[in-house]
Amino acid sequence: MQPTRAPLVMGIVNVTPDSFSDGGRFLGREAAVGHARRLIVDGANILDIGGESTRPGSEPVGEAEELARVVPVVEALAADTDRPISVDTTKPAVARAAVAAGARIWNDVTALRGAPDALEVAAELGCEVVLMHMQGEPRTMQAEPHYDDVVREVADFLAGRADAAMAAGVAREKIWLDPGVGFGKHMIRHNLPLMAGLDQIVKLGFPVLLGASRKSFISALDPPAKTAGERLGGSIAAALAGAAAGVAAVRVHDVRETAQALKVWAAIAQAGVRAS
Repeated sequence: MQPTRAPLVMGIVNVTPDSFSDGGRFLGREAAVGHARRLIVDGANILDIGGESTRPGSEPVGEAEELARVVPVVEALAADTDRPISVDTTKPAVARAAVAAGARIWNDVTALRGAPDALEVAAELGCEVVLMHMQGEPRTMQAEPHYDDVVREVADFLAGRADAAMAAGVAREKIWLDPGVGFGKHMIRHNLPLMAGLDQIVKLGFPVLLGASRKSFISALDPPAKTAGERLGGSIAAALAGAAAGVAAVRVHDVRETAQALKVWAAIAQAGVRAS
């Protein structure tokens, strides 16, 4: 049956100087908190707070610096909103501190492979976890990524990581999957088939988070859209494709526009069901 419910909208709050889309704009606590509050007004169902860029070619951030960026923002938001807060980190210590400050979700681009104790800490925290597929690591992931069958390989990896998480004690109902659009994938050869095959990821039986907002594959399809800020139309198209495939949430920069597009999409889909 064709999905008719709109995915949740996860609003991105990058507390970083070097994120590919908005690096530096919300680096300070007040700027980041103010931006997050605007995203709530715009329709964000979840807030995703990140203190380390994972754009292609990015350099790692020290644990102390990441904690200083992330924890005060989580604390401030947890005190005045009931929206679930996600922490986007590969570091168990940052996840632990963020959950203690009020975060409910650990969003990990390494699928809990970034540290030896990541699985153990995730089970201990009892929070929801997002397991993302990434070939390689951010500094080198776009250096000739290769797949024989990108949809099958991503699905197999995610199923394996979900099994590993459950074996470590993470409850099945706490696990989300993210196919990792743009993470160790060629802009066209891999990202487009992966987007077209999202339903195969959904069929694994876990809620799926799709993060395609402002990704560079949009510029590859529309070369005049050279900068991240010029990719709104493509970002919305990707979110709608995710909705049609049945993803549970979309992670986006442009919350108001995406939320509006999804409302219209859901209304049309529901009207079609009623008419049939």
